[in-house]
Amino acid sequence: MSRPHRLSARGDGDQAVPREPGRGHRRGRTSTPTRPATVAGRRRRAGLLAGRRPTLTTRPDGDPELDGADDPPDGPDRRRIALAALVAAAAISAATLVAGLLTWIPGRTDETGTARPLTAAEADRVAALRVTNLRDVRAGVRVTVGAGTARTELVGWVDWARPLVYLDVGGPGAGGDRGLVQATASALLVRPDPGALPTPARPPLVPPADRWRMRSPAGGHGLGAVRDLLIGLGADRVDPPAEGRWLRGDRAGGVPVDVLQAPLAPLGDPRPALWVDADARLHRLTGRLADSTPVTVDLTRADRATVHPVDALGGRAGQPRAPTDDEAARLAALPARLRALRGAPVAVDAPLAPSANLRATGTVNWASPSAYLAVSEEGSGRRTLRWVRPGRVAEVPRSSDGPATPPAPVPAALLAAPAGPPGDDLDRLLDAALRAARRAPAGDAVRVREDRLGGRTTVDVFEVPGGRRWWLDRGGLPHRLELRTGPGVWIRLDLTAGRAAGSGGSAASTAR
Repeated sequence: MSRPHRLSARGDGDQAVPREPGRGHRRGRTSTPTRPATVAGRRRRAGLLAGRRPTLTTRPDGDPELDGADDPPDGPDRRRIALAALVAAAAISAATLVAGLLTWIPGRTDETGTARPLTAAEADRVAALRVTNLRDVRAGVRVTVGAGTARTELVGWVDWARPLVYLDVGGPGAGGDRGLVQATASALLVRPDPGALPTPARPPLVPPADRWRMRSPAGGHGLGAVRDLLIGLGADRVDPPAEGRWLRGDRAGGVPVDVLQAPLAPLGDPRPALWVDADARLHRLTGRLADSTPVTVDLTRADRATVHPVDALGGRAGQPRAPTDDEAARLAALPARLRALRGAPVAVDAPLAPSANLRATGTVNWASPSAYLAVSEEGSGRRTLRWVRPGRVAEVPRSSDGPATPPAPVPAALLAAPAGPPGDDLDRLLDAALRAARRAPAGDAVRVREDRLGGRTTVDVFEVPGGRRWWLDRGGLPHRLELRTGPGVWIRLDLTAGRAAGSGGSAASTAR
């Protein structure tokens, strides 16, 4: 029978440490100096050094488990198993990280979401999308049509209130469309620029004044399809709610959006993807045009620059109002001013149709009255000479290599040509200019805006009945007459007031 272990008042000696469940413990030691080794202790250490497990002896307190002597040794097999487990865990973590990086898409917030039918609130947002665009008036746009080397890119703005589209066209597939585009719902004008940079940029806020020509908007594809899509994104009434699907959550331009798949009226694709925010604002759409060409439209809602239409599309909107008494007096004095001028050199810019972008130079004589012009058609190079009297027009072909101005005297062939009623809008424009010397414009006139010609002359633009606009300076001198055509394009006749008309106009008038 062993003696009980004695504990001193200071805690000297070996103290038994309570055993945690499932774990052996070495004996605890106090902070006092270690006791001298006993013979049994020396024997145990010698056995350990010799690689032999010491014979278990009973502790003086009678509990052999408290010193951990029964714990199995930490052999090399256990260490290898632990190391292998750590290596495997590290490999799995690395593989998971790489897979996540390969499948991650910037801005995608709910890539793993499951598609589901639209809720009533989501369907209402799609239905209100086009009305929201009209309420916001305008936005910046970037359009991509096609893919790869056939890709066409367009950058600019859409104004849903006017409505008007103004774009710079580029990309590897732009071809002959490279340049600037302005379009309304009824007319499409282009300003080709084959030497422009391949990558489009925002067009100048104030568009160039020259070299605009009408383009046929081919249905279902090309510039016409893009024009129809962009303008069609605005409407003054809510669309009927349609069935669709919620695809996922996302972000567009830093704004949380829902990606929805639902029909959209101006797009040929019955199931485009729409990036719509909580306020029913469209930020992006992807789908296909009527000819199955893929199209992507990105809208920059904060880019709301004011779009200035070219003069052929009506020019700046201004603030139309009734003329003041002084302005009305200038309009009433117009016939007398024209007769006093007797005549003036004129230049005509008349984009009448895709195959009739006409330019003309010549003279107008209000004393006769008559007009004599050389007319050329851009594209085909066809040239003619026209002689116009009120209600009567004569025309003959002209050599394509002749000068741009009409020859003097008037050719005998033109004098002998049969005259008929005005045949196109250019004839109507010249006829209106000649008749303006007879009487003042009848009916209510509208002062459209103040404008400048050549950056120097300040004029007031007046619209009178019959789709005509007179540009008069503050002294009442006329500088331009515009005529609105069927497609909504304004053709113009610029007068160089103060210069005498050439002899061609006088000769033509005296010949008949």
